[in-house]
Amino acid sequence: MSRDDLIQKLIELASKRFERPAAELAPDADFFEKLGIDSFQAMELMTDLEEEFDIEIPDYELQGVNTFTKLAEVIEPRL
Repeated sequence: MSRDDLIQKLIELASKRFERPAAELAPDADFFEKLGIDSFQAMELMTDLEEEFDIEIPDYELQGVNTFTKLAEVIEPRL
């Protein structure tokens, strides 16, 4: 899976979970702001992603991650 495909998949999963149109979610936009979510909801999304990709992401690696591009950079090495 290319990074662009991964980013698109992350956007689709977030769009579905938070019922927001995927077209409104840009790879480099702050997903907390665009999705209107807090850190608890972001952790729920991370749980979804870990299950979807069958990976584990340590919480400390998610510090400062607030875009789908940065999230893909954390996930990609685990795929």
